[in-house]
Amino acid sequence: MEHRPTIAITMGDPAGIGPEVIVKALGDPQLRRRARYVIYGMNELLAYAADVAEFDPFWWRDSPRGPRSYPHDVVVIDYDDYSILGSSIREPSKVGGEASMRFCVDAIEAARRGVVDAVVTAPIAKESWHLAGYNYPGHTELFAERTQAREWCMMFAGGPIRVALATVHVGLNAIWNQLNIGAIYRPIMLLNSALRDWFDIANPRIAVCGLNPHAGENGAFGDEEERLIKPAMLMARDQGVDCRGPYPADTVFLKARDGAFDAVVAMYHDQGLIPVKLLGFDSSVNLTLGLPIIRTSPDHGTAFDIVGRNRANPGSMRAAISMAIDLANRRRGREADAGAADDTIRGGPASDVIAPKSNGEDSLDVGEPGGPSPAPDAPR
Repeated sequence: MEHRPTIAITMGDPAGIGPEVIVKALGDPQLRRRARYVIYGMNELLAYAADVAEFDPFWWRDSPRGPRSYPHDVVVIDYDDYSILGSSIREPSKVGGEASMRFCVDAIEAARRGVVDAVVTAPIAKESWHLAGYNYPGHTELFAERTQAREWCMMFAGGPIRVALATVHVGLNAIWNQLNIGAIYRPIMLLNSALRDWFDIANPRIAVCGLNPHAGENGAFGDEEERLIKPAMLMARDQGVDCRGPYPADTVFLKARDGAFDAVVAMYHDQGLIPVKLLGFDSSVNLTLGLPIIRTSPDHGTAFDIVGRNRANPGSMRAAISMAIDLANRRRGREADAGAADDTIRGGPASDVIAPKSNGEDSLDVGEPGGPSPAPDAPR
């Protein structure tokens, strides 16, 4: 039987559209058949979203008991010590920040221990995190810190283009304090590796945006292109990377859309995200590069204004889950290839091949006595 990875999904801010897009995405039987899922969230909100969207519950329920595996296709880790009806709040809150942080931290720990193969995060409200006392600008920085990633960046894949960012969640007036040669070199290198390893592009062609209008126009509108961007590109080229530019940001994405480049490095958040969302809002995926674990997310926010109205489009969440599955399978394939190579060299079984989590035909060992209970009307 074909291997099915285990994907963790965090529900995001309880008052946002996370429950709705998760239920709608996993309501697709084809997507459910491709993997197993552990949802870190709140059963009452998922059940409410399913009722509004006219889905029968398709999951089992368990309480938070530390990272463990399950023999079920979909399990909700229910943080029922938080009681919140998202449709009645529809705004950032301290309790929303506390809950969504717990979902993330526990999912990250499960991924670090190998209990799950990837993590997909539904949108959080940064203001909720701040109200709860957490000063992370977003998911990306939390994941980087918790996994002790030395180098990381945000990448977006949506529609016909892929984009990585040199700076992330900073105000425009703070970009000049963060943008340096290393900050530009890092996403070029991480993007080049991702295109080869994750997207099967043997010789990636990477375009690099300028920071200033017309990419500075030879210093007429700023010197960052000459002083920062070109030296970073030269360093990347010395490592064999095919990176070109810097190009004016108002035209380079058209060239990438038409196939001239495989991906683009943008200097700041909106420079890269506007074209991504314009060309593929309902199919774009955020992928964090440089982590030791796989993490994807949809490209939209909490959308408090439409919570409880059954209007949230699950396309981006579905794409994020699908990408997580693809990347988990590719990682497993590479590990199997590495094990086979070791086996050939040593003349015997490779001792460092990761043992499969399955016990028997497509079932998972439960790490503690006592199993989860089915959600109301869950399949038995």
